[in-house]
Amino acid sequence: MNSKKIVTEFKKSSASQGGQQECVEVAHTADGGRAVRDSKDPGAGLQFYGPGHWAAFIDGVKAGVFEG
Repeated sequence: MNSKKIVTEFKKSSASQGGQQECVEVAHTADGGRAVRDSKDPGAGLQFYGPGHWAAFIDGVKAGVFEG
């Protein structure tokens, strides 16, 4: 069992409202990181990212690193 404490409710992007099926939900953790889960199956498990890894991911998104 992971001991990370989730300190906020899970949220998903407002852009994913309206029938989109491929969504993730994100919550803040006590250490400043994030917990991520699949919105279609929230009980399937969580992935945890520390503050530094989450910041690097967001920087990559903003820079277009993950665009296909």
